[in-house]
Amino acid sequence: MQKETRRRGLFWDVQEGRVAPPPAAVLLGWELVGVDPEQGTIEVAFVASEQFANPVGVIQGGFLAAMLDDTLGPALVATLPEGQFAPTLDLHVQFLRPARPGRLLGRGRIVQRGREVCFLAGELLGPDGRPVAVATATARIQTVRGEGAPPS
Repeated sequence: MQKETRRRGLFWDVQEGRVAPPPAAVLLGWELVGVDPEQGTIEVAFVASEQFANPVGVIQGGFLAAMLDDTLGPALVATLPEGQFAPTLDLHVQFLRPARPGRLLGRGRIVQRGREVCFLAGELLGPDGRPVAVATATARIQTVRGEGAPPS
């Protein structure tokens, strides 16, 4: 039987229950579907609540952007060692069609990774598997200084 090595770092600490999930992820109904740190890819699901709807009954774009940010960022953060984080510097979202309340699937990937600056891309799919929005982002790998301290 092969010994499994435990991954450490913010992403893995949340997944293993060592750290509480971020409140924003809880609000969005974030759920890990699959992650491949070696490939820099991730799939996550969200629950688009009725509370996220605009006056015509579709999910307000800001919530879709938050879901995409919470897809792309974790694709990178899952690859980082303990003590590092990667805040988003820039997020560009294109809304392709209306999203209705319900389950949405996010797919994210690392496009290019430098020592500090990384480029990310992904999409948010509706229940029918068709994209409702796509995004690109830039993130900067930073060292977290001390327990609960913001990244420097």
